[in-house]
Amino acid sequence: MADAVTDFFATLPGRVDHARTAGMSNSYVFAVEGAGTWTVRVDDGQVSVAEGDQGGDCTISSSSEVFEQIVRGDQNPTTAYMTGKLKVSGDMGAAMKLQKLF
Repeated sequence: MADAVTDFFATLPGRVDHARTAGMSNSYVFAVEGAGTWTVRVDDGQVSVAEGDQGGDCTISSSSEVFEQIVRGDQNPTTAYMTGKLKVSGDMGAAMKLQKLF
C-alpha cells in the first residue's frame, strides 16, 4: 500500500491541471499512516512535492488505506472527514481548495 501512496506523491506535479490551480498559493502536509509524510506546495498553479513535514497551511492525516480509497475515487473525502477517517488541522479554507488538485 505504501508504494501506491509514494507513487501518488511522486507523480502529482505532472498530473495537476495548472488551469485549475492558477492563482492558488497554499501548502499542505499529508501525514499518511503507514506510508509517510509529504509537503505539497502550490504557488500560482505550480505544484511541488517534498518528503517530510516542512510546514503547511493545514495538515491532512489518514491511514494509507483511506488515502488510497480517496485517490481512487472509492471514498468521498468529505464523508471520510465527517466520519473521522480523515483528519484536517489548520486552515480549513486551504483544505477546501484541495479539490482543485485532485
